[in-house]
Amino acid sequence: MAITIRLDRMMADRKMSLNELADKVGLSNVNLSNLKTGKMKGIRFETLNSICKALNCQPGDLLEYTEDDD
Repeated sequence: MAITIRLDRMMADRKMSLNELADKVGLSNVNLSNLKTGKMKGIRFETLNSICKALNCQPGDLLEYTEDDD
């Protein structure tokens, strides 16, 4: 099971920079960058809510599930 974060795609669609999104969400650029690159192991619902509000999207727009090849 793999969950992929599609934050970079949503930011590009909305023409929003990492700095702009970080300001709107109230996260540091480093934490948001770690989320964007998939280096984080989890995300709080409050943070996900703030990101969805800032990008005017649904959680499913940001998260993608793919099955592992076993």
